[in-house]
Amino acid sequence: MKKTDSRRADAAPAICFALAACLAVSTTILSLPTAVVGQESEDGDGEEAGLTSSLISGLEWRNIGPALTSGRVADIAVDPTDASTWYVAAASGGVWKTENAGTSWRPVFDRYGSYSIGALAIDPSNHLVVWVGTGENNGQRSVGYGDGVYKSLDGGGSFENVGLENSEHIGMIRIHPENPDVVYGRRRGSRPVPYHRWGRDVGARPRDR
Repeated sequence: MKKTDSRRADAAPAICFALAACLAVSTTILSLPTAVVGQESEDGDGEEAGLTSSLISGLEWRNIGPALTSGRVADIAVDPTDASTWYVAAASGGVWKTENAGTSWRPVFDRYGSYSIGALAIDPSNHLVVWVGTGENNGQRSVGYGDGVYKSLDGGGSFENVGLENSEHIGMIRIHPENPDVVYGRRRGSRPVPYHRWGRDVGARPRDR
């Protein structure tokens, strides 16, 4: 009688569940555009009805991932002149931009020094000026650090590092409402000493600075 590898047997349910989940998400995503594009108007003139409130009324918000440490969104900035244009900072995944209110996304920070992002800001007087603070703004056991503050003059088309290269974590960026040449950044500092070392090695809990 042929023996069954117990490790393969144990892994089979998990693999099947993962494949089923991927298939379900893919089917949902693929079926919606087909219904929207293929639907004809009620008068039968052959014109596309487009996206209507009745068509999407049955849809509910649901989390489709990613989960755990890869799913942290650190900050969101919305273009003050176009509510459909957003920039999203991922704590461990760069900066993403959408120009159609989240229907599609593209990465705009992959060619620069840090994948970990902590803060975003758009100049209220010039929507093409985008500020990025690198290094995630969460203090935990495993964090990604950055290499300073970046500035874009063309709506995320390109960025330049403008300073604070050794800050490691930028937790906030604020632009002066009357003078956009004045920009404030909260430098969180290097990663705090782990919890189990507080009081034993350093005597006190480190403070943000």
